[in-house]
Amino acid sequence: MARRIRRGDEVILLSGAEKGRTGKVLKVEAEKDRVYVEGLAMQFRHVKRSQQNPKGGRVQREGPIHISNVAAVSGSSGQRFRVETRDGKRVRVGVKDSNVLDG
Repeated sequence: MARRIRRGDEVILLSGAEKGRTGKVLKVEAEKDRVYVEGLAMQFRHVKRSQQNPKGGRVQREGPIHISNVAAVSGSSGQRFRVETRDGKRVRVGVKDSNVLDG
């Protein structure tokens, strides 16, 4: 089955503490059904001293979100919508406004 959410898509969070916020998908882990969204689900990681990070300490970065908790958002209208895959052209099309996501 084709993935409906891909890297670079604009998505909205459907549940959790940050419900309703939007962001751009940075990474998709298909085997774990997780996505990383820019600026959402921020977590602290403790890092050791190294040449890249001589002081060490805590680094804040995006955490994983289950793919069922995000929905695609239309760039033009800002509304969330389902994504339909058309077999003839293999493109993702918004069901509500018929915007083509894949060029």
